[in-house]
Parts: sequence; C-alpha cells; structure tokens
Amino acid sequence: MIHELINPVAELLSRFIPDATERQKLAHEIATMAQKNAHENAMAQIEVNKTEAASNSIFKGGWRPFIGWVCGTAFAYHFVLQPVLIFTMTYLGHPVPVLPEFDMASLMTVLGGLLGLGGLRTFEKYKGITK
Repeated sequence: MIHELINPVAELLSRFIPDATERQKLAHEIATMAQKNAHENAMAQIEVNKTEAASNSIFKGGWRPFIGWVCGTAFAYHFVLQPVLIFTMTYLGHPVPVLPEFDMASLMTVLGGLLGLGGLRTFEKYKGITK
C-alpha cells in the first residue's frame, strides 16, 4: 500500500526536482517514513511496558498477571477440572448437570498473546533487566 502512495509522489518529485540524486534521496526518505514512525511507536510502547512492569502498584503492573490467572484458571477448568468432574459424577452414578462452556477461540487468542508476552518477560529476566 505504501508503494502505491509513493509512486505518484515520486512522479511529482521528478517534475519539481531536476537533480536525480536529490530526487532519489527524497523518494527514499518518503518511503522509509512509515517504517520509522512504526518503529518509534513500538519503542514508545516498550517504554510504557517497562514502566508498568517496574511498578509495585497492582493497578499499574498487575493487570497482566490478573489476565494470566483468569486465562489459566479457565484453561485448567476446561481441560482438566470439567472432564474430571464429568467422569467422577458419571462413575458415581450422579446425573451430570449442564456445566458452563467457555469460548475457547477467544480464550486461546488471549492466552497465546500472554504466552508470547511471557516469553519476552522471561528473556528480560534472563538478561537481568527486571527483578
């Protein structure tokens, strides 16, 4: 998409800037502008993440662990507790009530993202960046 926007700009540059070297330099700067902006945004988010992780306040740094525990509990219920409950109740001859089901697609999306963040957190701890 960026190239589709850059080509018309490059054509305009050829009309107004006669020097080919200067024209190529400006076209390159325009082409890399979006990448530079995305990189700056990512670096700013990393700084925010570092600040949140360093905070002792549960309201600033505690939301990731909270989501992790919620997802982990739901995951354990769905794949461990619920099958054990159904098996035990069936084995004992009790009727099995309708047990709640979770939207596992949404849960796995969030849990997968957290596990990815957890990998980065482990890397930070390994490098001694955090406690």
